[in-house]
Amino acid sequence: MTEALLRAGTFASLVTILAIAEWRWPRNPAAPDRRHRWPVNFVLGAIDVVAVRGLMPWLAVDAARWSMLHRVGLLRLADVSPLIGAMLGFVLLDLAVYAQHVVSHRIPVLWRLHRLHHTDLVLDVSSAVRFHPLEILLSMAFKIGIVLLLGVSVGAVIAFEAALSAFALFTHANLALPAGLDEALRRLFVTPDMHKIHHSVARAEHDRNFGFQFAVWDRLFGTYLARATNPPARIRIGLGEFRSPADQRLPALLVQPLR
Repeated sequence: MTEALLRAGTFASLVTILAIAEWRWPRNPAAPDRRHRWPVNFVLGAIDVVAVRGLMPWLAVDAARWSMLHRVGLLRLADVSPLIGAMLGFVLLDLAVYAQHVVSHRIPVLWRLHRLHHTDLVLDVSSAVRFHPLEILLSMAFKIGIVLLLGVSVGAVIAFEAALSAFALFTHANLALPAGLDEALRRLFVTPDMHKIHHSVARAEHDRNFGFQFAVWDRLFGTYLARATNPPARIRIGLGEFRSPADQRLPALLVQPLR
């Protein structure tokens, strides 16, 4: 219970800080439409949490505890030091979720689940939790498998999950960073302007910039796109086939993979 309250408090604090930053330094001042979108997006996020907590017998951190008790996983077999193992585990988990993201755009049945995230017509901090619960369940199962395969430590899993959530909120924020800061950060990390390209309605643009935290994977595997056709404030967000008000309602979003 204490861990859950701490996570909820940290999440709420980050949302509040970034929402204030969006109001003060918006990339697109006309974009937010919070009155209609925030209830839908945050209810989806709450459904995701309930689904994972209620339906998954294990979370990634439970898998890490099990692997520690039973001494299983490639990192443990390699007998690396705890610090090196934790660092490698963190980085390899990030590589794994990058690969999962790429695959979710390539395999039609996975795209049907993932595309809900791309149907948001505006990007802001609430977009970070706009995922179909089935995708979140599959994602957790995938992370559990990777944790067991590698033998990632409990501390590394906790740090990774916290960083992943924080970066999701940051990279989806409607936030205009100074150009110099954006260029400096994206040498290693994903920035809001970099990730916004991934949400472009243009297929050639939304099939780029798959990284969650580290920008190096996109550069290394050839999926990096530095600039979209339009400047960041004018990138058209969403998908062409799901743009009506009816498509943006919660019941329609939940059954969208069947359409």
